[in-house]
Amino acid sequence: MDMAPSAQPITPTALPTVNRRRVATAAALASAVEWYDYFVFGIAAALVLGDLYFPAGSSTAGVLASFATFAVGFLARPIGGIVAGHLGDKRGRKPMLVLALTLMGLATTGIGLLPTYETIGVAAPVLLVTLRVLQGVAVGAQWGGAMLLATEYAPEGKRGIYGSVVQLGVPIGVVTANTVFLLAGAFTTDTQFVAWAWRVPFLIGLFVLGLAWYIHAKVEETPEFRDAEKALAEQEKSQQGSPLRTIMRDHLGTVLLAGGSFAVNTATFYILITGVLDYTTRELDMKKSAVLTVSLCVSLTQLVLIPAAAALSDRYGRIRIYTLGAVGIALWAIPLFLLIDTGSLLWLAVGTFVASCFLSIMYGPQAALFAELFTPEMRYTGASLGYQIAAVCGGGLAPFLMVLLLETTGTSMSVSAYIIALSVIALVSIKVLADRARSR
Repeated sequence: MDMAPSAQPITPTALPTVNRRRVATAAALASAVEWYDYFVFGIAAALVLGDLYFPAGSSTAGVLASFATFAVGFLARPIGGIVAGHLGDKRGRKPMLVLALTLMGLATTGIGLLPTYETIGVAAPVLLVTLRVLQGVAVGAQWGGAMLLATEYAPEGKRGIYGSVVQLGVPIGVVTANTVFLLAGAFTTDTQFVAWAWRVPFLIGLFVLGLAWYIHAKVEETPEFRDAEKALAEQEKSQQGSPLRTIMRDHLGTVLLAGGSFAVNTATFYILITGVLDYTTRELDMKKSAVLTVSLCVSLTQLVLIPAAAALSDRYGRIRIYTLGAVGIALWAIPLFLLIDTGSLLWLAVGTFVASCFLSIMYGPQAALFAELFTPEMRYTGASLGYQIAAVCGGGLAPFLMVLLLETTGTSMSVSAYIIALSVIALVSIKVLADRARSR
């Protein structure tokens, strides 16, 4: 059995089962609502935001501008990860998670209320980019807090499965966002959808503030952080530096390897939920509602696959399961687009489902894997930075690069090559992490 690389094992604490379940549920809900708010922008970017906020001479130019704004949110995510990681390692996981949820709720609601370019001119895209940046900061701060609430409360031998409840927030967010957009389109005409119905999914994001209050009032700080506070106090007395400074000085290589190992997952994921939506509806003339329905159904299967992969990682090791997913993504990159290019809804479903299986195999154990790379005093900072570097280098640019590659090369195989290149980087990064684990 291979061992997950671990700077220091997470020590289980004897806690009542009901407390663990409450924390795990709160962490899963926090992740789900945060990702819902984040994903509605991606769907709207593929469907309406280009025409409403970036009027241009061609639909392609509008989509590129819209996806560029989508990418800006990813560029802001490391800021959230750095700030919340630093404060989360010094002041606690829970306060940063509450702050992230509050910021996301306000930013998403602001987008839903934002006037279009036709109404306020250039101020509209400027404000849209600003609110997207705030969304990025919020989601960058959220993941580490939710993930550590779950994994640091986990009983021995179940860190993978407990961490996976936070990972479930992604498919839940996708399913919910797609469902709301489908309903908005089903009960309105195309004119009404463009005029006002697209705003409804954003306005629903306001309910995230209620969850932020619940976590603030009902969820306790993790026992591991309370133990780590003593070590942090000693560090401050001896002036050994902040968690961020320690990470940048002594553990930057681990952070970069973590990011390199995960970039292919987040890139492929955003290609599937936003890039493919644009490609199939604009280039292949497939119906928007049908493509959204396929995306919704595929995301539902992840609700089973992600915890299953996490449970396997508890038994067989993080690296082994994680590597299996990365290899699968590389091998499936070409068949995926050959199936999509048929223009058949059935083959679109088959192609994206198989890709989703490999994504889930990687994503299930990822929370526990990243948590185990760092000690409690620097875990929020280190894990968040690794995740957000992957998000910037992979997910943020992926839909934009997909449109650019398609326009430049005229073939979807260029997108497959992009995925394969990221897979190679992932496999090299995983190999180095595994070698470091064995050497320890």
